[in-house]
Amino acid sequence: MTTLTHRARRTEVGRNSEKKVESEGDANQDRTPESEDSGDSKDIRLTLMEEVLLLGLKDKEGYTSFWNDCISSGLRGGILIELAMRGRIYLEPPTMRKKRLLDRKVLLKSDSPTGDVLLDETLKHIKATEPTETVQTWIELLTGETWNPFKLQYQLRNVRERIAKNLVEKGILTTEKQNFLLFDMTTHPVTNTTEKQRLVKKLQDSVLERWVNDPQRMDKRTLALLVLAHSSDVLENVFSSLTDDRYDVAMNRAKDLVELDPEVEGTKHSATEMIWAVLAAFNKS
Repeated sequence: MTTLTHRARRTEVGRNSEKKVESEGDANQDRTPESEDSGDSKDIRLTLMEEVLLLGLKDKEGYTSFWNDCISSGLRGGILIELAMRGRIYLEPPTMRKKRLLDRKVLLKSDSPTGDVLLDETLKHIKATEPTETVQTWIELLTGETWNPFKLQYQLRNVRERIAKNLVEKGILTTEKQNFLLFDMTTHPVTNTTEKQRLVKKLQDSVLERWVNDPQRMDKRTLALLVLAHSSDVLENVFSSLTDDRYDVAMNRAKDLVELDPEVEGTKHSATEMIWAVLAAFNKS
């Protein structure tokens, strides 16, 4: 389970800063994702997994924090959300016995290839699995966290390295070798800092300038990325460049967002159930 941390603050930085930035959010309360400037069409198209890894990588060093033990499962959750948003999988409809998101099974909607190796590999596993499994079980299986030796075949291996290679091919990362005394390690420093900064600014704006105080009115991919960044324990990286007052407001709003009840939010009109099911799975773990 990840935690949202708060900086040590000077005593004069108090609730007034929250109110100051809150007024900015109020002015944008009626702004919808459709009305925002959609300049993303010229940007490089990244999957949710690539975005999460990019946020977690140290720019110059080219590797994630050694202390981060959440990102592996976070990337698997990103795979499930990406497949759902591409219309390949969905949650079975709720019934009297299976109302909760965590009780409902992941079902195949389409097995047509996505063009992404990790997504297509996961799609094959889901298609071949009988009986079907829940979101939480799939995250565990894809991560390799199972005591059943017959289900180890579902583990996705070398996920970070494979995602990093995709980012290298897209011109965002490069590949280097670093020596750590007893061993050499392949690293992937960021070369396209503009793309990473665009991603960071998009998330910062989503909880500051473009805050709408309603997850159902947020852009679905941005909402998914906030949930995954929290679950992967890389949200601190997103907000670290902000000033103290804006950092506190951003963290508080992100905290309020991920602490919403997934069961309630998942039933609302136009909600993407898979996002809330993944959040529910991480909240339980």
